[in-house]
Amino acid sequence: MAASLSSSVSSLQSSLHLLDSSISTLDAGVSDFPRLCKVLQTTRHFELLPEPTLREAQQSLLDEITPSIAQLLSLASNHVEKLSRREQGLRAKCELQEGRLNSNDTHQSSSRDRPSSSNRQGKTSATSAAKAAELRRLIQKKERLQYAVERLELQSTQRERQLRKSMAFQ
Repeated sequence: MAASLSSSVSSLQSSLHLLDSSISTLDAGVSDFPRLCKVLQTTRHFELLPEPTLREAQQSLLDEITPSIAQLLSLASNHVEKLSRREQGLRAKCELQEGRLNSNDTHQSSSRDRPSSSNRQGKTSATSAAKAAELRRLIQKKERLQYAVERLELQSTQRERQLRKSMAFQ
């Protein structure tokens, strides 16, 4: 009986040793399991949609955006017209100033041609100096206006290009 018990104990120890070995093998194989789950997990980056659904979405987007685009286009055209009117006004003002300068020049040259007394010449030289200063001021103003007109023309052409670009993207 002691021999059979001894063989049972040794058989049980052998089984325990085999079970321990199996557990450590399984543990080594399963320890990386969470990382493997994460690596093997599929991620859907793109979802395939049927073509009718895609067309419906495009149409609803187009229906939603079209009124806004029309409103923006009308605002842009109104603004361009406003700038055009302003440009025309500045051109007219510039022409008026040029006319005034020309009439001042002819007026000055005719007053210089008339003979005058020495007392009158003193007053004339003072007024001609004032007129020369006024003329310089007007010339500077004319140059500023020309610059403003050129700048407005450039802005107008730039906005027209932007408008054409936005129209092309429709």
